[in-house]
Formats: sequence, C-alpha cells, structure tokens
Amino acid sequence: MSNGQHSTSSEDMPFGLSVVEGVTGGHDGLPGQQVRAPAAPPSPRRRLLTVDEYVAGVRRGDRSILARAITLIESNAPAHMALAQEVLRALLPHTGGSLRVGITGVPGVGKSTFIEALGTMLCERGHRTAVLAVDPSSSISRGSILGDKTRMERLSRHPNAYIRPSPTGGSLGGVARKSRETLLLCEAAGFDIVLVETVGVGQSEIAVRGMVDFFLLLMLAGAGDELQGIKKGIIELADALLITKADGDNRTRALAAQAEYTHALRYLTPATEGWRPRAYICSAQTGEGIAEIWREIERFRDETTASGVFAARRRDQARDWVYTLIEDHLRSRFFGHPVVQERLPAIEQAVVEGTLPVTTAVQTLIQAFESALQGEGKDS
Repeated sequence: MSNGQHSTSSEDMPFGLSVVEGVTGGHDGLPGQQVRAPAAPPSPRRRLLTVDEYVAGVRRGDRSILARAITLIESNAPAHMALAQEVLRALLPHTGGSLRVGITGVPGVGKSTFIEALGTMLCERGHRTAVLAVDPSSSISRGSILGDKTRMERLSRHPNAYIRPSPTGGSLGGVARKSRETLLLCEAAGFDIVLVETVGVGQSEIAVRGMVDFFLLLMLAGAGDELQGIKKGIIELADALLITKADGDNRTRALAAQAEYTHALRYLTPATEGWRPRAYICSAQTGEGIAEIWREIERFRDETTASGVFAARRRDQARDWVYTLIEDHLRSRFFGHPVVQERLPAIEQAVVEGTLPVTTAVQTLIQAFESALQGEGKDS
C-alpha cells in the first residue's frame, strides 16, 4: 500500500467483487453477439503472518502489513483474536507516543472537509497523521467514512497520511474496541497524530472521549438556537468548540455563534481538569482558523502534560477500558447463551403486560443462566 491508502487485497477490501459471465443476445432481447466477461483469476490465499512478522512490519511502517494487522484486529474469529492479542502485547511498549484527537459534530458540519484541511496541514509540517472512525452503524451502512476517504482525496494521497474506515462490529462496544486497538497499531507504526472521527450519534461520542486526549466539537452557525440539535452532555465532553464554514456571508453568523458559545461555556463543567474550553471559528475552504485551532490543541497538550492531567487521563482511560471490556464480554455471554435466548421472549412479554415485576424477571433470567453454567461445569 502507498500514498496513505489501503491495500486492495481481498483481505483488506470492505466489499467483494466478482465477475459473472455475459448473456446471449443483444439489448432488450434483440439479436446480438454473445458477450462473455473474462473469468477473474483465482486470488491466491495469503498465508497468515507470524507474530514476529507482524511486529517487525508494523514497526518499520510497512503499510501493507499494518493494514493486515488491523484486519487481524477487526476479525471476530477466535484464532485471529488470539493472534491479534499476541501482536498487540508485543507492540504495546511502542504505543502511546501520539497526540490523540477526537472530532465530532452535527450532520452537515463539514467534518470531512475540516479533517482533510487539518490533516493535510499537519502532514505538510512533517507529522505522520492517521485518521480513524468510530461508526457503530457501519455494519449496515458501511459507514460514511468510506465516502469520506474519497472526498478526502488530497489527504489520502499524502505519503504521511493513513485513512482507515470504521470497523464493522455491529455493537458500539465492538467497534470501539477495534478502533482503540487500531489506534495503538498506528502509534506503533510511527504515526504521531491520530484523528478519531465519530460518524455515528449518541454514545459514540462518549466512546471516543474515552480513547482520546483532546475532544473537538464542530458546530454550525446560523442554524437557529445555537444550543439546539446537540445535547448539552456532548458539549460538556468537548475541550474546544469550533464553528465551521466561517467564510463569505456566513462569517458574520459564525462570529455571533462564537460569542454565544463562549458565553454558554462559562456555565458548563469543563471536561478536563484545569482547562477552560473556548469557542473558535474556522473555514476549511479559506484555511482561516485551521492553524489556530491546532495551536490550541498543542497548548492543551503542553499545559496538561505539565500539570500531570495528560498522563492521569491516559491511566484512567486504560483502567476504565478494562471494566468496559469485562462488561461487554459478560453482556455478550449472557445474552448469547441458549438458555437466556430461549426464556427471554416470554419473560420480556410478561414484564410488558404487567404480570411479572422487573426485578423478578431479572432474577429469573440470571438464575437460569447461572444454573446452566453450573451444569456445563459438571459435564466438563
């Protein structure tokens, strides 16, 4: 792989392509010459790399092996998951060296345009920049970052950039786990800045806040009440607010929105201890404000590093991640157990109809689950 794009092997492509034979006859049933598409040659199955080969390839910045390592991380196959954890464990001492920035915003705010402008500026300054996405809807829609990679054409061609679509994990917990571990692989490969975009809505912002150092919220001006359309809780996650599209006739509205947000931020609890979030304006089209917001992010890193807050947040995030994975595993095991799947519909219906108290319903399911586990233990 080169120029910041993924390998086009079947292992890394999100969609499969096949060539089928043509049909006899012309268009609309008219006579015509038979058209036969050439048969696609069978693609050879690549052997699975060893742990040492994955580690060495990622460490030297081999983009093909990095892509394969990320694909390994995203696999739900038990054998792949075990190998992926071995690779991660070997690479862990080489992680943690990047500045992790989360970016979210309301629909239509221009995240892709902004990320391309910021990422290109950083790459031209000599930074190695990775762009990741957390999109729990991607298992159905394939995630808008697949389109973003096309729209971020200039950034994707830069040799210092790497853009990775959101993993398709179904649940937010699965997507967040894969994205977090992908972030670590990118750090081990030498990327010193990782931009994490939230594509979904709701809980995805909270998940990303838990894996980044700085959280940037993009907002639109001139959309009525400036605090409508986005939850107060999401604003409280942000370390800075950035009003986009501050160019042309919209610049005056952007400045007004900046003043309104600046006033509102005084009454909200800061997301980071010792840091007061501010509101800024920018235009990805003209470039205004792009360098300024990056200076703010660097100032955040310097001040929180000096105060110890930066390192403390990293430690807290690592500890919280342990409990998150435990909860996700137990939830998956509980709801995936045949006994729970068999009994849950009837119990749920009884609760809905008001014939069974909720607490009794929960206790019944848990007791059935635990009894089944004990029976499995005796059988083994």
